[in-house]
Amino acid sequence: MKTQIRLVGLVFGVIAAAVVVAIPGQAAGGSDDSSGRGVFVQTNDPSANSIAAYHRDEDGSLTFAESYSTGGRGGREAGAGSDPLATQGSLTLVPDAGLLLAVNAGSDTISVFHVDGDRLELRQVLPSGGPFPTAFAVQDNLVYVLDAGGQGFVSGYRIAGGRLHPIEGSTRTLLLGNAPVPFFLSSPAEVGFTPGGEHLIVTTKTHNTVDVFSAGPDGRLSAAPVKNAEAPVPFAFVFDHEGRLILNFAGTSSLETFTVNSDNTITPVSAPVSDTQAALCWVTAARGYEYTSNTGSGSVSQFRINPDGTVVLVNAVAASGIPGATDSAATGRFLYVQSGLLSTVHVFSIGSGGSLTPVQVVAVPGGGSQEGIATS
Repeated sequence: MKTQIRLVGLVFGVIAAAVVVAIPGQAAGGSDDSSGRGVFVQTNDPSANSIAAYHRDEDGSLTFAESYSTGGRGGREAGAGSDPLATQGSLTLVPDAGLLLAVNAGSDTISVFHVDGDRLELRQVLPSGGPFPTAFAVQDNLVYVLDAGGQGFVSGYRIAGGRLHPIEGSTRTLLLGNAPVPFFLSSPAEVGFTPGGEHLIVTTKTHNTVDVFSAGPDGRLSAAPVKNAEAPVPFAFVFDHEGRLILNFAGTSSLETFTVNSDNTITPVSAPVSDTQAALCWVTAARGYEYTSNTGSGSVSQFRINPDGTVVLVNAVAASGIPGATDSAATGRFLYVQSGLLSTVHVFSIGSGGSLTPVQVVAVPGGGSQEGIATS
């Protein structure tokens, strides 16, 4: 609890400076496939949620193209500062299906867009299956949405014909005991499939657990998850090339690796390694490195996972000056990081050894509650 209280103080202790800076685009050398593609940012506006679409040039720089209504409302978790949804994966691209999925936390719905470069077309607005949806997990044509409110729920959908179709009987409860609009340190943080799709994982800040379900061939999950106790404040995760879980802990601003076992338990592989920053909450893998957003420090740290699964801190401050750094996304040689306190996106090129070079800072129209970013 003391760790969580310190985390709250760190998040609210960051002071926003309302300045938007544009730096000339810098390429890291060689060609890139980014021409004509898009970067999408969810405004999460509680009155009317929308997706800000940007054209992405070859040097990684962004030009605002258009805003698209999701047909729903965004939301803010109780006590949230720079991270109103307090989650990773609230805006998710499904490249093979040409779809972009968005949560509408304030209206308990999800939106499905067709993607064409940097252009979107709204296809569906569907019930999420529970209160306050915050994140998606995708595996092939299977989608699960995470609802953070109340007991917490996960509900399944199949992708077919460019649309989502609910899977009957797929909803499972997490028994979190939250309010319909949860407190940001009590809500689940991410949902995701293991690389082979055998397990669905949910990290929960409520009880400091990593909940692991078995996933069957019919798209339905085991009746209840195995609740693996892992503290303090398990938050976001990705996987390495060996299928190991790379999990961060916001309470200690550290990264650790785990094996996900067939019985839905997890086993530590590495010791936790701190980035020495404040409130490490988000993680994105790019070009052989893991980049973590430290919302309390307004910085990004750079890690590497060795072949044996041990964690190495490469650079504690790979980038700075991102007040309330939250969610991020990467494509090719570029990393995009949201500033939750400035309503901006910070663009970096990824250079030799994974170094980050500032390219640009762009404003997000109506992005005072922004959270969620994806690249095509």
